[in-house]
Amino acid sequence: MIKAIVYVTIKQSVLDPQGVAVQGALHSMGFKEVDSVRIGKYMELQLDTNDRNEAETRVKEMCEKLLANTVVEDYRFELEG
Repeated sequence: MIKAIVYVTIKQSVLDPQGVAVQGALHSMGFKEVDSVRIGKYMELQLDTNDRNEAETRVKEMCEKLLANTVVEDYRFELEG
């Protein structure tokens, strides 16, 4: 079994309104040192394979087809096990 950890974030060139809202809330709570906030997604996938090359190929396909909107989001992943 291989565990894939996937991180999806909005591209730097794309406005992140949720991040801006969180930054504003943090500022209003007294955390003025927060310069910017970017919001993302974290996913853990348990894969029924021990073949790292296959796992890497399949996770990349999953990210490209469903887990990330590659027009506005970047993704990266790590494999464990």
